[in-house]
Amino acid sequence: MTGAREFGIRVNLGQVLQQLLQVLLVGMTIGMMRNVVPALAEAEFGVPRGSFMLLVAFVVAFGFVKGAMNFVAGRLAERIGRRLVLLIGWLVALPIPPLVYWAPSWGWIVLATVLLGINQGLTWSMTQTAKLDLTRADQRGLVIGLNEFAGYVGVAVAGVLTGYAASALGPRAGLLWFGAAVIGLATLLAWLAVAETLPWAQAETKRHATPLAQAARPRYPAGVSDRPSTGEMFALMSWRDRRMAALCQAGLVEKFVDALVWAFWPVYLHQRGVGLPGIGWIVGVYGFTWGAAQFFTGRLSDRLGRHHLNAWGMWVCGAGVALMPFGGSAGWWSASAAIAGLGMAMLYPNLSAAVADIAHPNWRASAIGIYRFWRDLGYGVGALGLGAAAALGGRLESAFWFVAIAMAISGAVLYRWGEETHPRLNPAT
Repeated sequence: MTGAREFGIRVNLGQVLQQLLQVLLVGMTIGMMRNVVPALAEAEFGVPRGSFMLLVAFVVAFGFVKGAMNFVAGRLAERIGRRLVLLIGWLVALPIPPLVYWAPSWGWIVLATVLLGINQGLTWSMTQTAKLDLTRADQRGLVIGLNEFAGYVGVAVAGVLTGYAASALGPRAGLLWFGAAVIGLATLLAWLAVAETLPWAQAETKRHATPLAQAARPRYPAGVSDRPSTGEMFALMSWRDRRMAALCQAGLVEKFVDALVWAFWPVYLHQRGVGLPGIGWIVGVYGFTWGAAQFFTGRLSDRLGRHHLNAWGMWVCGAGVALMPFGGSAGWWSASAAIAGLGMAMLYPNLSAAVADIAHPNWRASAIGIYRFWRDLGYGVGALGLGAAAALGGRLESAFWFVAIAMAISGAVLYRWGEETHPRLNPAT
């Protein structure tokens, strides 16, 4: 495995499967905090009813911390390697289940979520980067689709299982034992079974220097240093290259949906009489649809391109969010969740694949890290926005309208500023 650097899913199948198992466990780690904790914020952790800004505080903390750690992870992975960053991320997560179990107040939940943000920023970034190191350019949509499929199936599965565990053992004990098992297993596997993939990225850099590779290059941004500084990379991704800026703003806004699903969907459904297992299943429809459909939408983008799937995904996802408050039954809420999940599946792996398409292997980990910084900052920005919208409107439904409108506008910006990035469909001249 560590001799000649061969690229592709099949020849590196063992490590690709290990990384998929890692991201499944990453998804289960965040999934355990997504249904039980917000639904019982008032009864279990003392959050007053109607305190919308206090309720979203833990999502705001998560978003800003995870965004920052994505930025750090990308730069760090190019210096110390992907595997060590992954392992550090799991070690940081070990205190989360005890913190939730013994939490005397909502402040402890916010602290646990800060650690969760560090964990997610380091681990999810590395599972994606490592698989991109191992695979070919024509498999990027597929491999990111597989990565996000595994991760968000993990989120959905954890939401359902913790709903039942909380009903059987109590919310605190259920989360303690579930979290300890998941995080403990992930840490052990990261230590014993995951290989370092940085040598594959270095081998790809050498391959791009050959004349044959020159003829097949994607449309990389012009005027970038061979070893760009952090400041140069941040400027390139955030405003200097219009395509990268379009992708980053779309990534930021689409996280408004996930902030809504995390902070307000369980509360909204709980207030309408849905029990914890029922909430787990309805929110799980969103996660299962998103996760399963990515298996196909990632591969579809390798054939048809990323750009239109990304823009239309923003609009479809926003429509699913807008539909939810119009109904009053589990069937309606599940259908709305499925539409939102389908839209998310269209855009989520393919925004990342588009960034990877036009990011040079010398600085691809940094580009992905900065994209993920902006994207996951959307948790914090979105949570503040939907908390403010609900407070100003005096009802949870106002947050749904805020998110749906933001998705429509952002999709239009992406459609106008972006372009097709797949090197086969829009190669460099």
